[in-house]
Amino acid sequence: MSDTTRVRFAPSPTGMLHVGNARTALYNWLFARHLGGIFLLRIEDTDVERSEIRYEDQLIEDLRWLGLDWDEGPEAGGNHGPYRQSERLEIYAEHTRQLLARNQAYRCFCTTEELEAERAQATAAHQPQIYSGRCAGISQQESERRAQSEPFAIRLRLPNHPLRFQDIVRGPVEFPVETLGDPILVRTSGMPVYNYVVTIDDALMEITHVIRGDDHISNTPRQVAIYEAFGYSVPKFAHLSTILGADRERLSKRHGATSIASFREMGILPEALANYLALLGWGAEDGKSETFTLKELSAAFKLERVTASPAVFDFEKLNWLNRHYLKLAAPERIQTLAREQFGDKLPEFNAAQAAWFAKLIEVFLSAVDHLDQLPAKTAFLFGYDVAAAKSEPENAAVLTSEAAQKVLSAFAAKLAAHVGVVEPAQFKLWMNEIKAETGAKGKDLFHPVRIAITGAHSGPEFDKILPLIEEGAALGLGIPSVRERVEKFLAA
Repeated sequence: MSDTTRVRFAPSPTGMLHVGNARTALYNWLFARHLGGIFLLRIEDTDVERSEIRYEDQLIEDLRWLGLDWDEGPEAGGNHGPYRQSERLEIYAEHTRQLLARNQAYRCFCTTEELEAERAQATAAHQPQIYSGRCAGISQQESERRAQSEPFAIRLRLPNHPLRFQDIVRGPVEFPVETLGDPILVRTSGMPVYNYVVTIDDALMEITHVIRGDDHISNTPRQVAIYEAFGYSVPKFAHLSTILGADRERLSKRHGATSIASFREMGILPEALANYLALLGWGAEDGKSETFTLKELSAAFKLERVTASPAVFDFEKLNWLNRHYLKLAAPERIQTLAREQFGDKLPEFNAAQAAWFAKLIEVFLSAVDHLDQLPAKTAFLFGYDVAAAKSEPENAAVLTSEAAQKVLSAFAAKLAAHVGVVEPAQFKLWMNEIKAETGAKGKDLFHPVRIAITGAHSGPEFDKILPLIEEGAALGLGIPSVRERVEKFLAA
């Protein structure tokens, strides 16, 4: 086995990259970078019916978006390729020929019906549902003769000793072979199975540490047996805990966004998501630090600090980290990302419109957890449903008071006598005058005017939103001016 630490991330391109797999990729990457090792990307695409090139393209894009690069693999090349399993089928076939020639594997001619009958019999006898080995005693000559006319799978002869491996997260693990049964290596279709090909690939690619989800623990003893059959060194394993939702069930779509692409679409920053994924099962040595750049993570990361306990995905914690990184990000970057969230709602910007949009982001960024919330937060700038605003219970409670009617009437009079845009200083002067004229103050003074202008009784300070409204109206962005808003509100 190589003296250099070599790890791999080996996804199947059968769907979108899930946060659980992304965390696995991140931990492998951090481990390699911490030790100055090699991080390898391998595409496990032998599931022909479900594998799609679009999913491979997407996962590569998602990994790069997270900030992860690979030293060997698709597009990077390397001395251990090919890095797609679909291009390695002859390698697996040659390994199978070796095992059959050495009688370490055998052909299994059992039909589906026979295997199902075995399982049913084992269930009735309260015994493990493992293969009986009924074809293991067929002579090689007889096996070769039957292979000419009968379909067959190929099974590995398990050794007569327990299968052991060292798990960095969970400690030493041992499986009695009596609980396993000779595993299938190649199906009757001729397609090699996952446990077989992944072991051959990891051995030939000189993987020193296999870091993956704990759903693979049951696969590991069979893989150890395959390593031993070929005389390959067994790598060290680290099985990562499951990621759960708030209900302590395995994280799934019903809990909300779970794919990297969906978080990206939400406007979660990659540095926030990578930081959060690192904390799902790992913690800094000081037990306190929570914000890390990828460089800081790679310097601090140790597998020994990964816990075996399931990690709960906390969307609020992710939002907190995202707000943190939104504050740190360059304004120009956030403006570009935020612009994408508005889609066709905003035209292509000229310089003046871009400057206006920068002000909008400055005002509203602190009010969102992720960037896809900006269009809803700023929707009132482009107009609002007056009838809905007036009928909203809290608004209605404000507007029905006598004080509100006096304030709105006075404000309308100020607008009617005014020429030009409403500046914050002018607005402040008007409100002081209306306070003196009507005796209204506090909420009674400001809430009716805010509802008339924005459709809501709460929101950002007037000195921030008034310039956005008036400048936006002048720039041809389809934004009603203060005057237009109040006139429409009072006329409804």
